[in-house]
Amino acid sequence: MSLSIIRELSNRYGSNPEFVLAGGGNTSCKDEKFLYVKPSGVALANITEADFVKMDREAIRRCFEVPAGDDPTEREALITRMMNFAVVSTSGRRPSVEAPLHELMPFTYVVHLHPGVVNGLTCGRDGAQLCAELFPEALWIPATDPGFILAQVVYEANCAYTKKNGKSASVIFLQNHGVFVGGNTAEEIDSAYDRIVGTLKQRYQAAGVPLDLVTGELDNETVMKYAPLLRGWLGDGTVPVTVKALAPFKTARGPLTPDHIVYAKSYSLVTGEPTREAIEAFEKQYGYKPLVVEVPGKAVFCAGKNGAGAAVTALLAMDAGKVQQYGAAFGGENFLSNERRLFIENWEAESYRKKVAAGGSSKLTGKIAVVTGGAQGFGLGIAEKLAAAGATVVIADMNFEGACKAAAGLKAPGGAGAVAVNIADEASVETMVESVVRDFGGIDLFVANAGVLRAGSVKTLDKKDWDFVTNINYTGYFLCVKHVAPVMALQNSACAAWTDIVQVNSKSGLVGSNRNGAYAGGKFGTIGLTQSFALELVADHIKVNSVCPGNFFDGPLWSDPVRGLFVQYLNSGKVPGAKNVADVKVHYEKQIPMHRGCYPSDVATAIIYAVEQPYETGQAIPVTGGQVMLN
Repeated sequence: MSLSIIRELSNRYGSNPEFVLAGGGNTSCKDEKFLYVKPSGVALANITEADFVKMDREAIRRCFEVPAGDDPTEREALITRMMNFAVVSTSGRRPSVEAPLHELMPFTYVVHLHPGVVNGLTCGRDGAQLCAELFPEALWIPATDPGFILAQVVYEANCAYTKKNGKSASVIFLQNHGVFVGGNTAEEIDSAYDRIVGTLKQRYQAAGVPLDLVTGELDNETVMKYAPLLRGWLGDGTVPVTVKALAPFKTARGPLTPDHIVYAKSYSLVTGEPTREAIEAFEKQYGYKPLVVEVPGKAVFCAGKNGAGAAVTALLAMDAGKVQQYGAAFGGENFLSNERRLFIENWEAESYRKKVAAGGSSKLTGKIAVVTGGAQGFGLGIAEKLAAAGATVVIADMNFEGACKAAAGLKAPGGAGAVAVNIADEASVETMVESVVRDFGGIDLFVANAGVLRAGSVKTLDKKDWDFVTNINYTGYFLCVKHVAPVMALQNSACAAWTDIVQVNSKSGLVGSNRNGAYAGGKFGTIGLTQSFALELVADHIKVNSVCPGNFFDGPLWSDPVRGLFVQYLNSGKVPGAKNVADVKVHYEKQIPMHRGCYPSDVATAIIYAVEQPYETGQAIPVTGGQVMLN
């Protein structure tokens, strides 16, 4: 069936970054009566057959008969109403603004993509001339404002092409905006794209133009110095943005394509020393703060609302750099005029597409949250809750493979990442912080969750077990705060934001724990650290709190059949009369007024409370189901 074929084509091309970035491009199929076109805000990579917007083909055609009129704005509004009338589906989706172009091409399938190698041609000064030489059968359309204005130009050009050649053009290059390919089978579409991309790659090779973006070496000192500051300077003054640092490259020196303009802006700030004043001057000149800041030979910083947004900015900034680089094979790059740049920057349709792609806001939207020991158990449960609340979550764990798997499994609209760390090793902690700053610009919430336990009597506990518990639970917390706090202080100095450090403690940090002295002692001690850190760091707009969970019976700490606490407590005789693990579990459940163990979601809710409460620092918040209460 046609819909299943266009869905398969869309998913395949949409999943290939050589052809599609940030969900750009659009596809369609048609039968005798209806056009089924990709809606705005839906990515080709995961579009389903049900997502395509069903439109009446005759109604679309009537749009081309609308009189020109004296007022182009009124005409565009009339055409928009007619286009909306052409929608006959009930999905509530908005059709692609380029739906009329899909109708103009009399082929069952139309695939419009913006591959970088193609835009090297379409954005080249000699693009029109060399397109005629390389692809004599294709139609070239000069740069035209998108939407129905473009459709009208293509309509007239295609009519002339058809009259001359006896058939409609199956390949249409749009100056500065990719290529439309039409065909009656999937094989025809694939064959055309293979030929186009293959021909262009040969051209680049012959011209000595590298296909890969030419980059330098990322300077870590520059990243640590500027990324946290840029988070504040590029934000709104109170809410910092996310900043991703890239190896240095020559960023685009002007507007190239609508995708680049919408997702990475038309211009980047190029400066050897980013300052608040430089950003203010840039904003005064262009009307917006830059999303891309280039420190030549040192780094390129890309900003976004959250981790996912910064990653998209980075993709489009690098693509723009490549397209500019490719332009050498076509007489140099050809930037869009200022008039067209302003049209696209203020075009409601593109604003809608970006808004849909960005998603909504939640409690922690825009915040970078690092969770140590987050690959499994309590930490993973906390990470899941923070991701659902909108945070960009970085899972830090000794088990890097597990951290990567956990991060990939998070349903995190703001994006997610993973980093290896041994919190008892200062060099490892320092590297962790540098990695997070490089990928996200800084840290808004640091959840010190990683911890270990070795139960045993003070009479028999080995010193190596004592040291193991203390080095991780106590010293590890100190090391993390030591390296996280300077980054937070730097980013807070650039705006009016507050950041948070929340240590996952335990009810054993509030009351003693029989035959568990190493663990309880360390937890008592870290509450002292929390209070001390809170007093010192409040001057840097950093709040420091602990949450003290009760027993998480369902996690591996308790339930692991070999090393879990139920087994350890059974073997150490901590629960008199217990004959098996089930007896130990019942013993502990009876001690809780709410008659259940603590869940990760309970702890995550307390963490979010600590973040949202502006007047709370130095506290140890019980999350124990009433088992332990503060005096």
